[in-house]
Amino acid sequence: MTQSAGPIAAATPEPPLFQAMLTPHRSLSPRGFLLLMAAVSLISFVSGLVFVAMGAWPVMGFFGLDVAIIYVAFRVNYRAGRAHELVELTRDRLSVTHVGPTGRRSTFTCNPYWARVEVRTGPDGRSDLAIQAQGQVHRFGHVLNHEERREFGEALRLALFESKGGVRI
Repeated sequence: MTQSAGPIAAATPEPPLFQAMLTPHRSLSPRGFLLLMAAVSLISFVSGLVFVAMGAWPVMGFFGLDVAIIYVAFRVNYRAGRAHELVELTRDRLSVTHVGPTGRRSTFTCNPYWARVEVRTGPDGRSDLAIQAQGQVHRFGHVLNHEERREFGEALRLALFESKGGVRI
């Protein structure tokens, strides 16, 4: 008598029809940050030495404080930049997972057949992106600028339309 010990076939999740990670824009790279901080530190140190030579030595401490404040402000900004949103559409669900700067997650999930993407643009050009499904409204895309929200809303709307087989409800 022979036994076969093969792997048990697990149900593989359905591949997403649409998937996007929304991240905030950061224009300064880590290398750029180091260069900027080096330049600010050098300028502050040289300026502080000038004041020390003139006899106003307490000013040197304020230059150091300025460098420390700029450093802390950038670190706080980079920490906030870790926030992102993951939008995923499969045949049977649409989910938006928001990950905060601390790693805390919250997920909104709905049936894509009933979902509608809303992009509202105010008179001042500001936009708001939301999913409305079965009486619930979930706003998202806060990390995008106003033009990107409109573009992403159209892309998600098209993906939802195609996931329904091109049928509008």
